[in-house]
Amino acid sequence: MTTVTRPVAPAPEKPAAAGKQRRRSTTWLLTAGLAGALFTVALVSAGYGAYDIPLGDVVASAQHRLGLGGRPLDRVGESVLWNVRLPRVVLALLVGASLGCAGALMQGVFGNPLAEPGIIGISAGAAVGAVASIALGLSFLGNWTITACAFTAGLATVFLVYFMSRSGGRTEIVTLILTGVAVNAFAGALIGLFVFFADNAQITQITFWQLGSLSQATWPKVLAVLPCTLLGLLVAPLYARRLDLLALGERPARHLGVDVERLRITLILVVALLTAAAVAVAGIITFVGLLVPHLLRMANGPGHRFLVPGSALGGALMLAAGDLAARTVAEPAELPLGVLTALFGSPFFFWLLRRTRRRQGGWA
Repeated sequence: MTTVTRPVAPAPEKPAAAGKQRRRSTTWLLTAGLAGALFTVALVSAGYGAYDIPLGDVVASAQHRLGLGGRPLDRVGESVLWNVRLPRVVLALLVGASLGCAGALMQGVFGNPLAEPGIIGISAGAAVGAVASIALGLSFLGNWTITACAFTAGLATVFLVYFMSRSGGRTEIVTLILTGVAVNAFAGALIGLFVFFADNAQITQITFWQLGSLSQATWPKVLAVLPCTLLGLLVAPLYARRLDLLALGERPARHLGVDVERLRITLILVVALLTAAAVAVAGIITFVGLLVPHLLRMANGPGHRFLVPGSALGGALMLAAGDLAARTVAEPAELPLGVLTALFGSPFFFWLLRRTRRRQGGWA
């Protein structure tokens, strides 16, 4: 008797595997797109302004400084490029990356899509520390004094918001937003008090913090904020997997081996470090940490292994483009960067608020 062996048809590709492969491709495409756009915007921003420098000259000057050939520009061009434009571009990248990454971390830690350093008062709290150091004439740490004061005040504000907005192991949206309203109002009152007692020169400096701007960017400021930003950006991705597990809920995360409270405390410190560093050199710039993580989440899902570093890239891109627009749209005047981001960010926040309310069937 002859046994006939029928050919076995290949098993159809499982939908889950296909979805994973598609998401991985989207991740690489988004990363490459963000990196390419960031390089292009940074190059254009370095060359475009009141004193135009052709992009080829920008590249040639950079190659010359790096010992890779190229050629130097004339004296004015070199001064404008290396003493005015590039410090500003680099500072925009650092501040934007800090705010974008801090927004993604806060939304993961609070388990709330509306958490953002500016909305819930973290930026205003950090600004109080910076304004206080200016108004009181503090200089005990030299160039680091304002950064240290902003970090201390920002850290205290983060813990205040965290403990006031949590109840029964969860963070309610209404409580979080109302806590942010109260913290912003209190911080505004403290800043007003310092302005009342400040002299004219100090008032000019304090106004800078309230509006948000990169116009005073210098290399010393870049070096002052660089260690905080690098440390925060290097530490944040290490907690991406645990944030994914925390998104399942506190109890499942604990069963899977996550020390939830330790994770939250650590990431709150990272958020305070990133936000305080950004506020210390650029003032209050809001909505970057809200817009960027949401746009990336809509494009590639909620996984934090891409969302955290992707938000840093997207935040850097958004702030570099925003700063370029702020100093060129109304030439020769310059728009405050914080005002510009708020103009675009507020409508998005309204839309997000209504969508969240609709999905939850109301706030009650």
